Amino acid sequence: MPDWRKWRRSARRRLRSVDRRLREARMFAFAMASKHHPIVAQIVPIRRCNLACAYCNEFDAASPPVPLSEMRKRVDLLVSLGTTIITISGGEPMLHPDLDEIIRHIRKRRAIATLITNGYLLSGERIRRLNRAGLDYLQISIDNVLPDETSKKSLKLLDRKLQWLAENAEFGVTVNSVLGSPVRNPQDARTIALRARALGLTSTLGILHDGGGQLQPLAPDHLVVYRDLLEPDQKMFSFAQYDRFQRNTAQGMPNRWHCRAGGRFLYICEDGLVHYCSQQRGRPGIPLEQYTVEYLKREAAREKSCAPFCTVSCAHQTAMLDSFRENPR
Repeated sequence: MPDWRKWRRSARRRLRSVDRRLREARMFAFAMASKHHPIVAQIVPIRRCNLACAYCNEFDAASPPVPLSEMRKRVDLLVSLGTTIITISGGEPMLHPDLDEIIRHIRKRRAIATLITNGYLLSGERIRRLNRAGLDYLQISIDNVLPDETSKKSLKLLDRKLQWLAENAEFGVTVNSVLGSPVRNPQDARTIALRARALGLTSTLGILHDGGGQLQPLAPDHLVVYRDLLEPDQKMFSFAQYDRFQRNTAQGMPNRWHCRAGGRFLYICEDGLVHYCSQQRGRPGIPLEQYTVEYLKREAAREKSCAPFCTVSCAHQTAMLDSFRENPR
């Protein structure tokens, strides 16, 4: 690539990074000033996935995509409730034929647009299309170094995709490595994290949950890797990975915290219903077009029996913002 093209790409990345930081600062200020609007909402434009990971309960093999007009309507409804970050998940959202337009509409409504994908459908041109759509952040979870019967989301099969992201993406990219009982080789998490860092991408560490979103304690060999990766001098992970939630749950210990899902964090399924999160579908199960500020207040205040052993990081992080707002010391 000619030097002038590299310089132009680098300049665009810096400008977009500054723009993201400014919008995130506004989001944080709004979250500190108002406690009755959603900070983060996940929306599902398609339940279908091109993979079938053994531990996942968030996909099927046949569901059609939600029409673009309906997705725009749902984005508008979320923004009208004050939602500041809208995350597109699935299934595999890149199977939706109008994904770029959904992202574009989120940005048009001045929300931060993020995408969770398995990465299989990425290419250099597809990444450039996501740039043009205005995507802010993309997350890929890689489960192992070599594919096995549990997961095909392996570094061997996705490494080239990571290289394309490093070369072309103007949005932030996070590579999430995982630990938990389905993971055969816990050392794979370190290999994946080091590879992401070598490419200049952000790396995080997740813990796989059971079918109810609850954590099973990590086995001793997994716990050793977990603690090793979270040593401060490693500098591999974002602040969220240092919080007490995952440290406790990694050891099978309950957390004492108040989950504000249904208020500060929303999960909108492909049918347009509001749920606490992907692991608590059906609660409260209210259509988004009927969801009001009163519902936000009621569900945020409700005690959730699943909270002590919850592994849903978005729910944790939004609760942490409120805890900081209420107890700044």
